[in-house]
Amino acid sequence: MKGPELLKHYEDNWVTDMGAWFPGERVVLRGKDVFTELNNHTWMEYLVYAITGRESPKIARLMEALWSITTSYPDPRLWNNRIAALAGTARSTGVLAIAAATSVSEAQIYGLKPIKGATDLLYRMYAKKSAGHSIDRLIQEELKQYRSVYGYGRPIIKADERVEPLMQFARSIDAADGRYITLAFEIEDYLKNSRLKYQINIAAVAGGLVADQGLTANEFYHLATLCFSAGMFPCYLDAKESEGCFFPLRTERINYIGSSSINKWGKNNGNL
Repeated sequence: MKGPELLKHYEDNWVTDMGAWFPGERVVLRGKDVFTELNNHTWMEYLVYAITGRESPKIARLMEALWSITTSYPDPRLWNNRIAALAGTARSTGVLAIAAATSVSEAQIYGLKPIKGATDLLYRMYAKKSAGHSIDRLIQEELKQYRSVYGYGRPIIKADERVEPLMQFARSIDAADGRYITLAFEIEDYLKNSRLKYQINIAAVAGGLVADQGLTANEFYHLATLCFSAGMFPCYLDAKESEGCFFPLRTERINYIGSSSINKWGKNNGNL
């Protein structure tokens, strides 16, 4: 079935196991009644269940720690927080500010893609290592194909100050000794003693911890989508108090190398 026939099948018809709202009666999520079966869940437990279908206070607590310890920093110099602050200084609304800042919270070298990439790397490397491949061979293959190793190395400074606080928390909930987090540090041992001198960063640590809880790379990516938001709000609220004054830059500080002539635009050169 395809084309118009497929569309006709779905017209006014959406079959799903995810859930539904029954007006005046109830709300169902993954087969459970929200009002009677999920009403004692914390918001993070609810989110974990919504995304993964698993009820796990341990995973929810780990995710809360990841959000608060490693991502939600109230510093407007950080790339996504700067968007929130710029929205604030322009007197935009909070919803637009956080939505815009969240939308830029992923890239190849920071944010959500490294989180997902590091988790995927650990799954792949563990499977190959279990099949007899050496760490050396796996790293060389990764570098040859991707020219980087997700979760290792960091701009500005070598060490990641977030690693030990997160590992301390993981130990407190008995989540620090799994096979994937162990592999994550084995990879670091190899890299920091190689010519690259890479040390582990928080993406690999987080990836190892959540992989040991059975979360897939995609599940972790979805759970982490809002992980920077608690740092965005302070930046937005702070900049909102100083309209137009967030990180101003004098024109003489701009290294302009274009034409020194002044263009005058009007009807004669084709512009209205």
